[in-house]
Amino acid sequence: MSHQLCHVPGGQMAVTGTPGHGPLAGVRVVELAGIGPGPFAAMLLADLGADVVRVDRPNGTGLAIDPAYDVTNRNKRSVIVDLKTADGAATVLELVERADILIEGYRPGVAERLGVGPGTCHARNPRLVYGRMTGWGQEGPLAPRAGHDIAYIALTGTLGMIGDPDAPPAVPANLVGDYAGGSLYLVVGLLAALHHARATGTGQVVDAAIVDGTAHLSSMIHGMLAAGGWQDRRRANLLDGGCPFYGTYETADGQYMAVGALERQFYEEFVALLGIGDRAPDREDVTRWDELREQVAACFKTRTRDEWTAVFEGSDACVAPVLSLREAPGHPHLAARGTFTEHGGITQPAPAPRFSATPASVRSGPARPGAGTADVAREWDVPRLLRDGG
Repeated sequence: MSHQLCHVPGGQMAVTGTPGHGPLAGVRVVELAGIGPGPFAAMLLADLGADVVRVDRPNGTGLAIDPAYDVTNRNKRSVIVDLKTADGAATVLELVERADILIEGYRPGVAERLGVGPGTCHARNPRLVYGRMTGWGQEGPLAPRAGHDIAYIALTGTLGMIGDPDAPPAVPANLVGDYAGGSLYLVVGLLAALHHARATGTGQVVDAAIVDGTAHLSSMIHGMLAAGGWQDRRRANLLDGGCPFYGTYETADGQYMAVGALERQFYEEFVALLGIGDRAPDREDVTRWDELREQVAACFKTRTRDEWTAVFEGSDACVAPVLSLREAPGHPHLAARGTFTEHGGITQPAPAPRFSATPASVRSGPARPGAGTADVAREWDVPRLLRDGG
């Protein structure tokens, strides 16, 4: 690695030019621009202190969002390189020589055709952790095909678990596939491979496929299915809305409350506060679950969401109001913890998780394409960026 070190007070060493403060301070990441799970994974590394350089394309990624509001590019710096030219590939390889991690989200074989595939990169930097983020993975019949979150989670059985049995499966935005099954698994893989690289001096390729990660997320459910404790259909189980004391209920004002009173002691507190403790059907009698659900639903319809929130406030009934995206940052608990933060006029989730010794933070807003060229060229010692990327 060609990181430059300097002395700081106390005799410690710091990496110059790394803007991050957090457990990954000093780690250098090259992100080849894409959309969705790749940028989110790079944002997570940047939030934790890594110095992330996003290599943007001259004409953008095609994502229909103003770069000024794309918070998945916060805490990063951007350079513009045309990878479809020989000079572009050479510039990226100079960055690779100085990096610990690379992230790309192309279809299989594209990075190789552009001259920045794993073989070429490892020839320049054997310690590099090369992260590949795709929906279908690097191999298999569907590997070369296009796709999006909804198709990936559909094949894993995950999408089919969600929603009412008499309606089409409910679409959970792109949280389950892109970000949970994709980004988070890529980050786990990158950090594990980085640990290995630092111990052995040898990098490797991390093949993070959304289908693999999403399937892995359902491990507990598959165990329950094998044991006969899960029915392979929607809203027929303890955790999918089939259980009357684990679900959502409409209130008098058209809002909703979420109920998760699974354990006996929490359930007893729930029905007592709801006002049906003396007449609720036996919760162990599954044949009476529909009756219990109707009773609970009728009760919730008698008051507004705010009124029910006040009723359950401070209890262990495991009941919470269902808030909108704009309402969530104002909830007293989330406000007290600083779960959301504001930077540059944009309210956004704060970095997570939290560290006692190396706290993370939002240090800069969304990286504007090419805006970091001069600083990266100087701090990473890649002057050709100024010539090729302007």
